[in-house]
Amino acid sequence: QLQASGGGLVQPGGSLTLSCVASGFTVDYHAFGWFRQAPGKERDWVSCINMNGDSTYYADSVKGRFTVSRDNAKNSVYLQMNNLSAEDTANYSCAAAPATMCLKSARSYDYWGQGTQVTVSS
Repeated sequence: QLQASGGGLVQPGGSLTLSCVASGFTVDYHAFGWFRQAPGKERDWVSCINMNGDSTYYADSVKGRFTVSRDNAKNSVYLQMNNLSAEDTANYSCAAAPATMCLKSARSYDYWGQGTQVTVSS
């Protein structure tokens, strides 16, 4: 199971760090992804990190503002989000796949967290 947290209400230009903690399995042998879904819209891929943590990818809409990382010792993955705007408002979910490579398709992931809401508003 995955538990995402760290969402909340933040002003435009602000920052948040989302956390995703795994239980019941070790993250060491999994690649992770972050996805988000805004009201009335489809779920979008945001970022991913490979099993070794040395390869990361980002959607164009967040590139340069978001940073994904992992701490295997804490069985956790993180998403640092800077310079947030209203367009980033969504429910953010983390997902894990027993794979070495970074994955962008939601269908590739076996484990999903329940999501944490991020609202960017003044």
